[in-house]
Amino acid sequence: MGEGLCRHQRLRRRADYLRCYRLGRKRHGSLAALHFHSNEGQDVRLGVTASRKVGKAVVRQRLKRRMREIFRRFEDRDRLKPMDVVIHLKPAAAGATFANLAAEVTRLLKSLVPEPERRR
Repeated sequence: MGEGLCRHQRLRRRADYLRCYRLGRKRHGSLAALHFHSNEGQDVRLGVTASRKVGKAVVRQRLKRRMREIFRRFEDRDRLKPMDVVIHLKPAAAGATFANLAAEVTRLLKSLVPEPERRR
């Protein structure tokens, strides 16, 4: 098995995305917005969205790959409660470096880790 996210760790259906947007809570940053909602499964599932305002298809897909990699490397991922997480990229993300994206998305994801279990 590769190092990527497994099928059960990704959001696949439109209804799952819509549930996160409509019923979930939000965290905002300058490069991305994080939408999250609890699920009845055992795993954290990730979805990434980017509108055409972010850039052309090549740019959007590169950013989505980067978001999946940042999420895969997130050290506290196993401490998150079962939830669906959607990272919505903002147009400013197109010009950001990988390090800047990683710093912001990691900060947003750390806010989802329960307080007594956070690593410093």
